[in-house]
Amino acid sequence: QVQLVESGGGLVQAGGSLRLSCAASGRTFSSDVMGWFRQAPGKEREFVAAISWSGSSTVYADSVKGRFTIFRDNAKNTVYLQMNSLKPEDTAVYYCAAKTSGGLYSRTRYYTAYDYWGQGTQVTVSS
Repeated sequence: QVQLVESGGGLVQAGGSLRLSCAASGRTFSSDVMGWFRQAPGKEREFVAAISWSGSSTVYADSVKGRFTIFRDNAKNTVYLQMNSLKPEDTAVYYCAAKTSGGLYSRTRYYTAYDYWGQGTQVTVSS
């Protein structure tokens, strides 16, 4: 059974940091683009960041560029999202996802392009 399991969410004050992890099992994701999305209450799921299979290339939403860093460890089948300088508007459920076809620049910002999803982890940033 293919699973993506996120962890690392929680409550943090504005300006603080969190590191999210996404552990994959059931298949190897080392050839896939991995992405992070988030969804706040009453809002659509939005793209946050994505990383190529090798980890050498990344893409970020403008709203998180310079504050968030996505990286991966293929030996551990795990992708991470380091979040610094958090803002209250970063509050959301964060999901990791795997895109098994197309490269990093092929529909990467569209959640419909992803084939596997985790269950999500809540991130709450207080002001």
